[in-house]
Amino acid sequence: MGVATTLLPPTTSKTLQKQHLEAVGAYQYVLTFLFMGPFFSLLVFVLLFTSLWPFSVFYLVWLYVDWDTPNQGGRRSEWIRNWAIWRQLRDYYPVKLVKTAELPPDRNYVLGAHPHGIMCTGFLCNFSTESNGFSQLFPGLRPWLAVLAGLFYLPVYRDYIMSFGLCPVSRQSLDFILSQPQLGQAVVIMVGGAHEALYSVPGEHCLTLQKRKGFVRLALRHGGPPHPCPPAPPPHRGGSQSLSRPLHDGPGAALRGAQGKLWGPRFHLPHLHLGLAAAFR
Repeated sequence: MGVATTLLPPTTSKTLQKQHLEAVGAYQYVLTFLFMGPFFSLLVFVLLFTSLWPFSVFYLVWLYVDWDTPNQGGRRSEWIRNWAIWRQLRDYYPVKLVKTAELPPDRNYVLGAHPHGIMCTGFLCNFSTESNGFSQLFPGLRPWLAVLAGLFYLPVYRDYIMSFGLCPVSRQSLDFILSQPQLGQAVVIMVGGAHEALYSVPGEHCLTLQKRKGFVRLALRHGGPPHPCPPAPPPHRGGSQSLSRPLHDGPGAALRGAQGKLWGPRFHLPHLHLGLAAAFR
C-alpha cells in the first residue's frame, strides 16, 4: 500500500483565533457524528404528529425511492469534501497524510486500514475530505471509506455521509464500486470493524483480524492474484487510541463484556469513553 495517516502532537505556535477555529471544526465533527443521526430520526417521527407532517411523509417517500443509492455509489459532493472546516479539524490534532509509494490509477485498490479507533478522525480527514489533498497526492484515484451499513438507515444523516464518499461495508456496495468501468477506485476498509473500537485504549495498539477475510476475497474477485504488501505500509492512523479513555478496564472487565455480548460485533456502544475525542488531545 502507499499511504499512511498519522495523528501528530499539536503545535503551540497558533493564534488564539486559529485555536478557536480548530476547536469549532473538531466539535462540529464530534457532535455531528454522535447526534445528527438520532436527532433527525426523532425529528422525522415527531413531525408526523404535527401540522408539518407532509414534510415527514415527503421525506419518507423519498427515502423509500432512494433506499438503494448507498449501495450504488451514493452521491459524492466535491463541494462538501472541500469545506474549509475540515482543514480546521485536520489542524486541531493535527492529522497528516504521508505518501510512501506511488499508486497508479490504472487499477483498483482495496486498502485495509487500522486501527478503527472511536470516530475514525484520521481516515475521514484523509480519505473522505480533501483537507490533506488526497487527489493531489494520488491523481486519478477516487477514495471510498467503507463504514457500517446501519448508518445509512438514519434519515438525513445518510445523505450527509454519502456526500463524503462513504459507502456501506457490504458485498453489494463494494462490488458495485469495484466493478465500475473507470479504474482508480480505492476502497478503504477498516478491517477490524466497529468491534475494534472497543479496544481503543491509550498506550495500546490492538487489532481485530481473526476471521476478517472478506476484504481478501473482495480483492481477489476484482484485482488479480494476491501479492505481499510492498514496503509501504497500509493506511495506518497512529495515535488514535490516545484520543479518549474507555470506561471499562480492558477485555475482561464487566462493562467491556456487556458491550460485546449485548451488541455483538456489528452493533454496540463504542462511545462509552471518558471525554469527547475532540476535547482530549
